[in-house]
Amino acid sequence: VIVEENREKFFGYFNLNKNNVAIQKQEHTDIVTKVEKPGFIGESDAMITDKFNLGLVVSTADCGNIYIYDNKLKIIAGIHSGWKGTYKRIVYKTVKILKDDFNCNPKNLFVYMGPSISSEYFEVKEDVEILFDNKYKLIKDSKIYFDLPRYNLDMLLEHDIPIGNIQKSNLCSYKNGNLLHSYRREGKFSGRAFGLIVMRSKA
Repeated sequence: VIVEENREKFFGYFNLNKNNVAIQKQEHTDIVTKVEKPGFIGESDAMITDKFNLGLVVSTADCGNIYIYDNKLKIIAGIHSGWKGTYKRIVYKTVKILKDDFNCNPKNLFVYMGPSISSEYFEVKEDVEILFDNKYKLIKDSKIYFDLPRYNLDMLLEHDIPIGNIQKSNLCSYKNGNLLHSYRREGKFSGRAFGLIVMRSKA
């Protein structure tokens, strides 16, 4: 009940409600869904829409959350990318769909990278470590740490999105426990943070 109340308050802040937002079942996939209407869209980890007043919701508790806006064609995307989605390059694939299917020009894409776990706290084991290039790893006290935000940023830059069009949060979901939920810090009973992107019509 409290979760539902908090969601309604969150949506209400943007003059929305559960009937005009799209929510996906995030399973750490590389599935990108084109959304035409609100509601539950099923298994997916990235959504794209060109509809006004339709909010795209991304739920996180350490994972990357990336929001994209084409200011010329009026298209938005919301992406959930934990280490599995990052390995599957869901950020890169989402932008590629924006370019190929929606004719987006990377120079017109503006991106916000929301708070996620930082490399300082994202310890991984060797089975994850071997999946990524060394430039995304930090070795400290014989422990291996992975820089999730940096890899997601690099995938945006691979598509020639200007660095000046990208804003990256410096908040760490693990470190900033007074503000953010963290699965790594709190375990399986941790809460979830909602992020949202929506285009407002002029009407």
